[in-house]
Amino acid sequence: MRATDRRKWIEKQLSVHKKVDIEEMSKQLNVSTMTIRRDLNEMERDRKVIRTHGGAISVDSITEEVPYSLKKTKNVAEKKAIARKALSFVEKDMTILLDSGTTTFELAKLLKSKSSLTIVTNDIKIANELLDSSNEVIVTGGELQKGVGALYGTATQNMLEVIRADIFFLGAHAIDLHSGVMTPSFEKSLIKQLMIRAAEKSWVLADSSKFDRKAFSIVCGLEELDGIVTDQELASSLVKKYSTKLKMLFAEE
Repeated sequence: MRATDRRKWIEKQLSVHKKVDIEEMSKQLNVSTMTIRRDLNEMERDRKVIRTHGGAISVDSITEEVPYSLKKTKNVAEKKAIARKALSFVEKDMTILLDSGTTTFELAKLLKSKSSLTIVTNDIKIANELLDSSNEVIVTGGELQKGVGALYGTATQNMLEVIRADIFFLGAHAIDLHSGVMTPSFEKSLIKQLMIRAAEKSWVLADSSKFDRKAFSIVCGLEELDGIVTDQELASSLVKKYSTKLKMLFAEE
């Protein structure tokens, strides 16, 4: 098989499976692993794949940062339903960590009706939403991510290292069965990791579009979380697969 034909075959496999394994392709195509590696290297230079340890993944499977103005209009009904489900976890006198994001923003809107809470967030839009809340609201401080509203950096890290919370609601850019929760930047993954360490319990709030996706930086493995709240649009095959790794709760619309 010519190199061009092999690479077309690899592209077809990626379009279906989103990832490929060098050893497996070597056996199927009856060529050396070195040949497959050369093919993948060339395809990566053409920006057709992203190399991984032992293989490659589809470029389409990588999730990049999306501006807040675009995210807030996507899957709104699902995010509201997830927020309503998450609200049932909240009890009086809790200290709550709210991650940046549009789903956690929907939860913040519901928390305004509660009282006797301490809410800590690294999201200026969430902080602004809670401006007239009777709850105590604490903003982490830090450098502002323009177009998104999240705070990160040394000041954010310093605060998160010295606080304790009862529960953390984590936003996710991408969720993968093996890699876990991921985010587009190392800086943001570090902030999320510190929030997990600061909280007694950590729950992911993510709509079904975030599953079987990848992003640049790993936040945590699924086994490190108490569970995930998602919507009922998640395919049954994915429900079965991800339920083996963590507790899953489904929001009612």
